[in-house]
Amino acid sequence: MNQLSLIDYIIFFLYFIGVSSYGYWIYKKKQSTNLDTKDFFLAEGSLTWWAIGASMIASNISAEQFIGMSGNGFTFGVAVAVYEWLAAIALIIVAVWFMPIYLKNHIYTMPQFLKTRYNETVSLIMAIFWLFLYVFVNLTSILFLGALAISNLAGPDYFHAIVIGLSIFALLITLGGMKVIGFTDVIQVLVLVIGGLVTTYIAMTLVSEKFGLGNDVIAGFKAMMNDAEDHFHMIYEKPGPNASQADINKYLTLPGIGMYVAGIWIVNLNYWGCNQYITQRALGADLKTARTGILFAALLKIFMPLIVMVPGMAAYVLYKNGSLQQEMAPNGVLLADNAYSAILSFLPSGLRGMSLAALTAAIVASLAGKANSISTIFTLDIYQKYIRKDASEKQLVWAGRVTILAAMLVSIGLTWQDTLGIGAEGGFTFIQKYTGYLSPGIFAVFILGFFWKRTTGSAAVIGILASFALAILFNNYAPALFGNDTILYTAYPTGNGGYEIPFLICMGWTFVFTILLMVAISLAGPAISKKAFQIDASMFRLAPNHVALITVVMLIISALYVRFW
Repeated sequence: MNQLSLIDYIIFFLYFIGVSSYGYWIYKKKQSTNLDTKDFFLAEGSLTWWAIGASMIASNISAEQFIGMSGNGFTFGVAVAVYEWLAAIALIIVAVWFMPIYLKNHIYTMPQFLKTRYNETVSLIMAIFWLFLYVFVNLTSILFLGALAISNLAGPDYFHAIVIGLSIFALLITLGGMKVIGFTDVIQVLVLVIGGLVTTYIAMTLVSEKFGLGNDVIAGFKAMMNDAEDHFHMIYEKPGPNASQADINKYLTLPGIGMYVAGIWIVNLNYWGCNQYITQRALGADLKTARTGILFAALLKIFMPLIVMVPGMAAYVLYKNGSLQQEMAPNGVLLADNAYSAILSFLPSGLRGMSLAALTAAIVASLAGKANSISTIFTLDIYQKYIRKDASEKQLVWAGRVTILAAMLVSIGLTWQDTLGIGAEGGFTFIQKYTGYLSPGIFAVFILGFFWKRTTGSAAVIGILASFALAILFNNYAPALFGNDTILYTAYPTGNGGYEIPFLICMGWTFVFTILLMVAISLAGPAISKKAFQIDASMFRLAPNHVALITVVMLIISALYVRFW
C-alpha cells in the first residue's frame, strides 16, 4: 500500500533533482579539465576538515544503520549502540596513531599500504578479498536494505523500480569522483540528521500518546524506558541452562563483556582505520586537516544512536502494546528491519517526504562511497599493475568509471531476488557477521605492519590466508569438532538443531591466533624488515584543539556507559 502523498513526492524529488544536479555539474566541470587519478579518487586534497568528517559519517550511516541498526534496536535495545560509541573511540585511535603513518608514507589505497610495507603478493590477495567483500556484502546489502525500506512506504510493487532508481542516483554522484562524493555528502549528512531527528521526535510522541501522556517527547522516552526496561542495558548476561531462545539469540549477536575484549574492537578499528571506503576521505588531506575531520566524525558518531536506534526501540514498545502490527508484520511474519519504515508511516505528509529524503541520502551516500572505493582498488591496484601498466591518467579514470558501473550491475543482480538472503539474516547482523570472516586477518596485518618492524611479508601472506581459514573454522565447524563448551568459547543452540559461537567471540580468537602465527613466522626472519616504516614520537603529537575534542568525546561516552551499563 502506498503511504506517500503528493507533497511527499514533491519534497523527495526536489531533493533528488538538487543533489543529482550538483553531482552532474561537478562531473561536467571536471570533464573540461585534466582529471587525474588523485583528483578522481582522492578529491585532490581539497576536502576541508568538516567535509571529511561529514563525508565519513554520511557514508557510514546508511541503510545498514537506518534499517539494520533500527531493526536491532527493536530486537536488542541500547546494547547495539556499542557499535556506534566504541566507533567514536576507534576514530580517535585512527586519528592519533594510524593517520600519521598513512600520510607520512603517501598511502592512497589500502592495497598500496600492503605493497609498501610488505610485498605485491599481500597487496594482490587483499585487493581481491576487499573487492569481493565490498561488492557481495557491503554494496549489495546497502542496496537491498535501502530498497526494502523505501518500498515499505511506496508499496512492495515498487521494490525493483526503487533498486534501479537508487543505483542511478548513486551513479550520478559517483561519476564525478571523490570530490563530488565528499561535498555532496555534506548536503546528505545535513538532510539525514534533520530528517532522522524528526523521525525520532515522532517516534517518541507516538509512544507518549500510546500511554496517554499527550505530545510529550520526554514523557514518551521515560515511558519507553519504564515499559521496555530490558532494552536499556549495554551488557547482556551469559545465558544460563534455562534461558529462552530469544535471550540466547541476543547473546549470540552481542555476547556481553566478552565482546569488549574480543571482536568489537576488531570490527571498529578495521572498519575505521584499515578500510578504503572510509579512510579514502582523509588520505588526500594534510595531517592536521585529516585529524580534525576524523575527530569531528567521532563527535558526530556518539549521537547517531539517537537517530538510527531509538526509532527501532520505540517501534518495539508500540508493537509490544498492540500498535504497528501491520507495519511490522505485513505478511504475518514479524521482521525487525521494518521498524524504521513503520515509524515513518506515521509521519504527517511532507515530513514523511523529508524523512524519506534523509533515508535516501544515507543510502545513496554509502552506495556512492562504496562504489568509488571498489573503483579505486580495482583501478589502481589491479588494472594499472596487472592489466594495463601503460594506461594514461584519462584511461585510468575511465577504467574507474566502468568499474563503478559493473559493481552496481552486480549488486542489482544480487538484490533483485535477495540472492544472498540478507532479509532473513537481518541486515546489520549480516554485514557484521560476514565482514568478520576477513576483519581479523586484515587488522592483524595492519597493526603489526604499523608498529612491529620485524613483521615480514611471508608472515602477512600466511596470516591473511590462515585468518580466513580460522574464521571459517570457528564460525562453522568448531562446535562439532571440539565440543560446545571449551576453554576458548561456549557454543549456544541456534534453535534449529545446531550450535553456534557468538561471531564476535569467533573474531577475537581468530585475531589472537593470527597474531601469534604471524609473530612466530616473523621471528624466523631478520630483526628489522627492510620495508618497516620509520616511526618517531613527533608523528603522534597532538594540537590543543585535538586534545580538547578527544577529551569531550571520552567524557560523553563514559557518562553514557555509567547510565546504561
